[in-house]
Amino acid sequence: MYCQEISLNEKRKNENMLNDKPTVIVTGGAGYIGSHTIIELLTNTNYHVVSIDNYSNSSKSTYDRVKAITQKSVDFYEIDLCIPGDVEKVFGAYKNIIGVIHFAAFKSVSESVANPFKYYSNNINSQLNVLQACLKFNIRNFIFSSSCSVYGNINALPVSEKTVLNKAESPYAFTKQVGEEILKDYCLINKNLQSIALRYFNPVGAHISGLNGENPINKASNLVPIITQTAIGKLPMMEVCGNDYKTRDGSCIRDYIHVTDIAIAHINALNYLLENKQKSNFELFNLGTGNGVSVLEAIASFEKISGVKLNYKIGPRRPGDVEAIYSDTSFTEKILGWKAKFTLDEMMDSAWKWEKNCAEK
Repeated sequence: MYCQEISLNEKRKNENMLNDKPTVIVTGGAGYIGSHTIIELLTNTNYHVVSIDNYSNSSKSTYDRVKAITQKSVDFYEIDLCIPGDVEKVFGAYKNIIGVIHFAAFKSVSESVANPFKYYSNNINSQLNVLQACLKFNIRNFIFSSSCSVYGNINALPVSEKTVLNKAESPYAFTKQVGEEILKDYCLINKNLQSIALRYFNPVGAHISGLNGENPINKASNLVPIITQTAIGKLPMMEVCGNDYKTRDGSCIRDYIHVTDIAIAHINALNYLLENKQKSNFELFNLGTGNGVSVLEAIASFEKISGVKLNYKIGPRRPGDVEAIYSDTSFTEKILGWKAKFTLDEMMDSAWKWEKNCAEK
């Protein structure tokens, strides 16, 4: 049995087996980016990996896919990070935790606009509880899953880490702004804590094996799964949210980046912390390709690689969306030694491979 759910009592019975092995805790590990990061951790490091998730938008079956790809073990716990006692029980069960990668958060822009309290309550409280557990158990290294949405609507593109943040366009984006400030404040008064906030642009694609990809339990809200679900017939039609933006074709522009590139960036960031290379105990980096791609250009790329003509229509703008954003990647390349490698066509090809694989099951 490669991937196993372990109760805390069972864990304590076996603790002598795992206490001496360097351990990385991944919150939201059954999710899209979390699971791909676990795959890269298991493939490219010798760390023991522990996943915490409440499966609000994911499934335990994710770990079966991780097993099929890596043939390595991961412990996983069904825990609500908003319950501080449960968080501390998991953290306290491992004696050699070298780092925490905190993905767990609600992430739908449109849902956050409709239900802001849900996002403020979950995203902020869960982060506070995880940080408190890090301090209690003297865990030094913390990587925070942030977002390019923190920049808001920006006139000067591309955006760099020094770009001044504008007003958040959605409650989701605001929770990421607040999350960065919380982390910064914790680091000011806790000099032993080393942290990195990674501002993702738009993660897309799937593992090159086609065995793991974006698989939300709730209705898909991101562009590429909507594209692939429309192409496969799960959705009868997709809607392009606005074609009257001041962009080259009227649709929103984003910096799409392959999920495996993002996962690898977390390995680089963790190594950067473990090697004590930080100039400050709070640093932040953009994760993007540096290329802006419109929604209509993304559709065209998918149609090219798949040979499928998408059934889509132009609809109204979606509340909370920014017009255009893409990254200046030079700082991340220089300091973390990381650069995105996958092309847009490769992103679409891997996403389509995953969608077809799902349809065959």
